[in-house]
Amino acid sequence: MISFRWPALAIILFLLACQPQTSSTITIIDGNQIHTLTTNERVPSKLIVQAGIVLSSADRVIFNGNLVPLDQPMAQAKSIILQIRRAVTITVNGQTIQTTALTVGEAMAQTGVQIYAADQLNPPADTPLTNDMNIKYIASRKLTVSVDGKQIHIRSASGTVGSALAEAGIPLLGLDSSQPSENEALPQDGQIRVTRISESVAFAWKQIPFTTQTTTSVDVELGQQQVLQAGIPGLAVSQIRIRYEDGQEVSRITEPQIVVRAPTDQVVANGTKVVIHTISIGGLQVRYTFSMDMFATSYSPCRSDPHRCYYGTSSGTPVQKGIVAMSPDMYAKYLGQRLYIEGYGLATVGDLCQGCVGKARPWIDLGYSDNDYVGWGNVVKVYFLAP
Repeated sequence: MISFRWPALAIILFLLACQPQTSSTITIIDGNQIHTLTTNERVPSKLIVQAGIVLSSADRVIFNGNLVPLDQPMAQAKSIILQIRRAVTITVNGQTIQTTALTVGEAMAQTGVQIYAADQLNPPADTPLTNDMNIKYIASRKLTVSVDGKQIHIRSASGTVGSALAEAGIPLLGLDSSQPSENEALPQDGQIRVTRISESVAFAWKQIPFTTQTTTSVDVELGQQQVLQAGIPGLAVSQIRIRYEDGQEVSRITEPQIVVRAPTDQVVANGTKVVIHTISIGGLQVRYTFSMDMFATSYSPCRSDPHRCYYGTSSGTPVQKGIVAMSPDMYAKYLGQRLYIEGYGLATVGDLCQGCVGKARPWIDLGYSDNDYVGWGNVVKVYFLAP
C-alpha cells in the first residue's frame, strides 16, 4: 500500500505543475504613483521591471505589511498589492544612513541599536521618518544606586548624577548628598551612593547665677542683714545641631549661648543701727548690741606646737583665758571688742586666727593657758557687748 501511494502522489503533483498559471491583477504603489499589471508573473523583481519602475539598492518592496525577497515567487492570488518603500537619507549623530524604515525607532533598530526607555532620542522613536532628518541619540547606561539600605538598578542617559537620580525617582532632598556629587558626570563604574542627611535642633538651657551686692542701712539693726532686693537667676540657651547620616548620628555642634534673661543682682544691707539688748545669763546681766552663732575651737601656748610655745598674741597680750582669736577680716573689724561667749564667759578679741579663714560659718578660737585648757569643737552663741 505504501509503495503504491507515493507514485500516485507524484503523478498528481506533476499534473498540477503542468496546468497553465492563471493571470492575476498586480497593483504596485510607488509613492503617489500606482501601476496595475495583469500577468501570471509572480517574481517581484520581474513585476517591477514590467511596470517600468527602477529601484535603488536601499529600496524595499512590501507585501501585506512584510518585506518580500525580490527574487522569490509569491503565492497565487487573484489580486496582489505591492508597495514600494523608497529609502530616505537620515543623519544619526552625524552619520548619514539610507533606510526604508517608517519611524525613527524602526530606523534605529535597523542599525542594530536596541532602544531603551531611558535613552535620549530626538525626535522620539514614534516620529515618522522624512528625508534629510537629523536624529540625535544618546544611549543610556546601566547604573546601580545604593540608597536607603538597598541597591536599585536603573538606566540613564543624563549628563549628571543628580539628573539621573531625579529621573529614577530618587531625588536628593534637603541635605542629602551623593557620591559622586550631583553635579558630576555619571561614574565610569556605574556605582552611585546616596546618603540621606538630616539635622535636628535641641535646646540646652542654663541658669546664670546672680551676684550679691552689700550695702549698709541705718534702719537695720547692727549685726543683722536685710535683703533689699531679691536676686533672680538669669537664663541662657544654646542650640545643639545634631546631624544624622542614613539614620545614624555623626556629629553634634553646640552654638554660642544666647542670654534670654539677664540675672538680677541681690542687694543685702548690713545694719548699722545700734540697739542695746539685755539678757540674763547665769545671773549675769549682759548688755549687747548683736549676737551671732560661731563655731568655736580652742588653743593654748603650747597646744599647737609642743616644741615651740607661743605665749604672745597679735595684739601683744598673753595667750590666756579671756583672749580669743578671729579670722583676719573679723580681727581687723573687732579688735578689742568685748564679748560674752556662752560656756566660756567674758572675752576680748585680741588675737589673729589664720586657720579660721575660708570656713563655712564664722569661726572663733578660744584662748586658754596651758594649765586651764579646755577643748572646744561646737557652735556657740557669741554676744557682742555694748560699750
